[in-house]
Amino acid sequence: AYALMLDAGRKSGSEKVFERAVELGLRARSADAALDAARAWQRAVPTSRAANRYVLQILIGLNRVSDTLEPLRRELAGTAGTERISTIGLLPRYYARVTDKTLAAEQIETALTTDLSSKTTGPAAWSALGMMRLQAGNAAGALQAAQKGAALNPRSDEIAVLALNLLDTQAAQAQPLVDVYLAGKPLPDLQMAYIRKLIASNRLSEARLQLATLTERNPAFAEGWLMKGSLQLQDSLLGEAETSLKRYLQLAGADTAPGDEAKAETERSTVQALLMLAQIADDTNKPAEAEAYLVRINSQQDALRVQIRRALMAARQGKMDQARALIRLTPEAQADDARAKLSAEVQLLRDYQLNAQAYALLEEALPRFSKDAGLLYEQAMLAEKINRPADMERLLRKVIADFPEYHHAYNALGYLLADRNQRLPEARALINKALEYAPNDPFIVDSLAWVEFRSGNLPEARRLLEKAYGLRPDPEIAAHLGEVLWSLGLKDEATDIWRTAQQSDKANTTLQETIRRLRGTL
Repeated sequence: AYALMLDAGRKSGSEKVFERAVELGLRARSADAALDAARAWQRAVPTSRAANRYVLQILIGLNRVSDTLEPLRRELAGTAGTERISTIGLLPRYYARVTDKTLAAEQIETALTTDLSSKTTGPAAWSALGMMRLQAGNAAGALQAAQKGAALNPRSDEIAVLALNLLDTQAAQAQPLVDVYLAGKPLPDLQMAYIRKLIASNRLSEARLQLATLTERNPAFAEGWLMKGSLQLQDSLLGEAETSLKRYLQLAGADTAPGDEAKAETERSTVQALLMLAQIADDTNKPAEAEAYLVRINSQQDALRVQIRRALMAARQGKMDQARALIRLTPEAQADDARAKLSAEVQLLRDYQLNAQAYALLEEALPRFSKDAGLLYEQAMLAEKINRPADMERLLRKVIADFPEYHHAYNALGYLLADRNQRLPEARALINKALEYAPNDPFIVDSLAWVEFRSGNLPEARRLLEKAYGLRPDPEIAAHLGEVLWSLGLKDEATDIWRTAQQSDKANTTLQETIRRLRGTL
């Protein structure tokens, strides 16, 4: 069939017939045959961009990177203006699967020689080259490309994309490029991508500021309100979170039409918003309103999340047996539902201080989840709650031995030793190991500060705790910061910190115990 179709193409000169021959070659899993047909098509119709694109893509698929320069140049030759910028932007995707990405970067650089100095297409060209260098593991070369592109246009969207990708490897040098872009009129999607990176790095205060700017400048950008509501809920700002989440639902319903490519993502986000609104309603003692939100969720894959929320509502009403049954009797529609159900039941018991029952539940279930570091770590944390420090240490050392990259275990064991004022050099080493994996985690910084406090280094403890509290104003971090300030004789400052923390979480046991021990009452 391929031979007949190719012969027909040569005789007729029809581009559609040539394309059919190429497709038959590809369907026969013969890339060489498809390449021959594409080149025959190219010879018959030298101006055909479709033929040239097939030649380029087949050569890339064959990993013949060194042969792609000329078809790459021809691909670019027929473009100008925004079309050229768009074509340049696609180049890193074309070469994403080749083996020799360094050679691919060199080919792209050669093909884009005239673009690299252009104020119009230069930023896109430097961005494409930088992304290719980044794929090749050349972060320094990618940063250089970003800087050269920014010199042509510091507010370029394309350079901003490259700079955002560089934050993971060259953060200190890439950050100024991001800052300059954000100071202009950034695309909301790119500003949102930066906010996600801030949250992933535990730079929550910066994320909040960016979200405030984003929603002010782009009030119709739905995703910004969803993220803003999520952070506000995390900060226990229930009224503000409710307003933001309702605003998201209004925008998401208006913007997503049937058949929209983003419809599935919007539906997932809508479920997330409804679950958070149900939580807010439950937390403010409005069970009927919470149920009304849950009823609106018509998604089989989210059935367990809905039932967990209903279980939390039942537990709040004192119906713990019913709450546990709601979780246990939920059908397991997805592979990880069994684990999710166990984790939800454990958390439910923890929330109501039924720590011994939670520990026993995990002890019974863990043989089925022997490769789950998170559940083993959870059992270790429960061992502390029921005053079994030896079991806690044993379990944490098992996590470290079996899952050496699970940094939470290093931090927890280090903090356990520091809190008990035992083996402080070992505690410091464990916590520093955790910081290698998560250098901006406020809770790990808090743990290191506690080692310094126990070691008598109060100024360093204060510095670290102020850093941790700035990253996340958590009540337990506030308790530690207040204690260090109290020990330094700064009792008024300590009291202010504690009072602020109490406004967000009056029931935090660490905070209350610290205040009673040092001050008596507040």
